[in-house]
Amino acid sequence: MTDAVNVAPGGMVWPRPRRLGAEEQARHTGKRYAAESRFKMVGLAAVLTSMGLLVLLLSTIVGQGFTAFWQTSLSLDVNLDAAEIDPQGTRNPQDIMAANYAGLINDALYAKFPEVTSRSDRRDLRGLVSVGAPGQVAQYVLDNPDVIGTTQRVTVLTDDVVDQFVKGKIDRDLPESARPISDQTIGWIDRLEQDGAISSNFNTLLFENGDSREPELAGIWGAIVGSFWMMIIVLALAVPIGVSAAIYLEEFAPKKSKLVDLIEVNINNLAAVPSIVFGLLGLAVFLNTLHLPRSAPLVGALTITLMTLPIIVVATRAALRAVPPSIRDAALGVGASKIQTVGHHVLPLALPGIMTGTIIGMAHALGETAPLIMIGMVAFIVDIPSGPLSPATVLPVQIYIWADSPERAFAERTAAGIIVLLAFLITMNALAVILRKRFERKW
Repeated sequence: MTDAVNVAPGGMVWPRPRRLGAEEQARHTGKRYAAESRFKMVGLAAVLTSMGLLVLLLSTIVGQGFTAFWQTSLSLDVNLDAAEIDPQGTRNPQDIMAANYAGLINDALYAKFPEVTSRSDRRDLRGLVSVGAPGQVAQYVLDNPDVIGTTQRVTVLTDDVVDQFVKGKIDRDLPESARPISDQTIGWIDRLEQDGAISSNFNTLLFENGDSREPELAGIWGAIVGSFWMMIIVLALAVPIGVSAAIYLEEFAPKKSKLVDLIEVNINNLAAVPSIVFGLLGLAVFLNTLHLPRSAPLVGALTITLMTLPIIVVATRAALRAVPPSIRDAALGVGASKIQTVGHHVLPLALPGIMTGTIIGMAHALGETAPLIMIGMVAFIVDIPSGPLSPATVLPVQIYIWADSPERAFAERTAAGIIVLLAFLITMNALAVILRKRFERKW
């Protein structure tokens, strides 16, 4: 009996472990190694799958959106007739801008294709250029008044359908009924390309204009400015409030208080609340109760601040908690007050983590869409916002608007907007890593 059991001093008896033979030990060891190898293979497969899906996503977005950074243009010999543009010869900017530049562009097209005489064909011919072309010519003449009365080679934007065809987004081999461009128009485009009148240039309008119903004129600058105003307000509100609340809860609040426990639980729960709930809150409080202007960066910032605060509080508390207690004990031991201990010793050591959490929270706020849609920032805004109270949209919402548009050219602009947004987010996350490495202290 004593050979098969172990007897404890208290009288407890349990079976003695059975000794394994050499072969059985080798078999068990082989099983452990095989299980470890399978786990490594599963982990490696998961990482490779994730990387593959990420590469597929990024390549798809870049492949669709890269072409939006280039725009097709058409060069025409336009007769800038003085009798039409400035009949009085006063060079008055208002008279220059009021001239019929659409007619001058049409005359240049008719001169380029004199064989096109029917009304319907001429209508199709006029469709080669963008509706914004007259404005481009007007601005050219206004900047260079000496060209009035001469014939100049002027470069204007093409229509979005022409742009998509030149970029290869429309297959010319499809039946004419299955594509948005006729065989006759394709013939005109081929002839213009042979003459060197078709060119592709960097699309500066994408970064200069606000939104537009015409894809070739639509830009993201209005959305970028709206995002800037919103993020400035979020930074000014969320960071001081969030960091201060975290310092109080972590360093000064009573450790055994039901009220403090309730606040901590609610903060942790708010960090997991769906963002659209904050949109409903912003709609109810800031618009319906306080009657703040709809679709303004201020309202969006206040709503996003509510959503970002829990994230900053949680991140800041984690950074403060990571500071060793010995730092606090040493400071208090040499006579420092509680506020001196926190301000002179704890905060400097926790600063890298606080900055990292703040930047990540701001990056998360920059990419939010649902709460901003709820407060009306999905409106069609053409003008560039001049301040936090001006009507505006933001970059994620602008992407959503373009994704919902039926025109084919808006699809590539949607992808281009995503590329710009990802560039901002990657930059902010890289900045968080750099700041953390720069200010991190070892102890």
